[in-house]
Amino acid sequence: MADVMEETISGAIVRAFFEKFERHLAVDVGIVGAGPSGLVAARYLAQAGLKVAVFESKLAPGGGTWGGGMLFNEVVVQDDAAPILHDFGVSTRDLGNGYHTLDSVEMASGLIFGARKAGAVIFNTMCVEDICVREGKVCGLVVNWNPVRRLEMHVDPVVVTARAVLDGTGHPSEIVHKAVDKAGIKVDSPTGGIMGEKPMWMEDGERTTVLNTKRLYPGLYASGMAANNVQGGFRMGPIFGGMLKSGKKVAELILQDLRP
Repeated sequence: MADVMEETISGAIVRAFFEKFERHLAVDVGIVGAGPSGLVAARYLAQAGLKVAVFESKLAPGGGTWGGGMLFNEVVVQDDAAPILHDFGVSTRDLGNGYHTLDSVEMASGLIFGARKAGAVIFNTMCVEDICVREGKVCGLVVNWNPVRRLEMHVDPVVVTARAVLDGTGHPSEIVHKAVDKAGIKVDSPTGGIMGEKPMWMEDGERTTVLNTKRLYPGLYASGMAANNVQGGFRMGPIFGGMLKSGKKVAELILQDLRP
């Protein structure tokens, strides 16, 4: 009997997905949040040969990049961050005053494509409910479907083990909150907890986004606005240089820690 097209297509999707998911139940790096810093980190870590999985709760990865500033789909980066975008094949327009503008849709799609083609796998619509902590180290993520969470269905999650976990969830610092509030972990911050984000100050926020990118606890890192929220930095709005440089910096830190 000849294959029925519907059965062939459905079967191909189911088999391919579960093969992919099974291959990534144990990873070198689990990144939570597919915003700019997380995608940049994913690309550089995957290029270095690590197995990287990115978990994004929304349908579309890219974080807050898509809408630009107030739905004007243009964003700004500084001169020293533009080469990171160019490495992804994303074009920028040099303003000649230390800044570049670029199309936010091209940026979001370019970062996603660049991370994926480097070998990182992105699981969209998956949320992280909890973390795994064992013998003084964060060592995994507890994942579920985001629609399950939003519908408040009582469905148990599954675990993805990871040698390193990166909180790239942006302003909420969701993963660090789980470490601090649930596991009682004291992280590398002035108080040992989450300081909370300060109001807008673009210049200082850009500076501290990179400065605050660090290992917070064995196996646990934060980048982008998640890092700034933990350390009490200022927000910066639709300028993305600090986010990009934060992603590159955290990739370098994780590589240093994971390599013998």
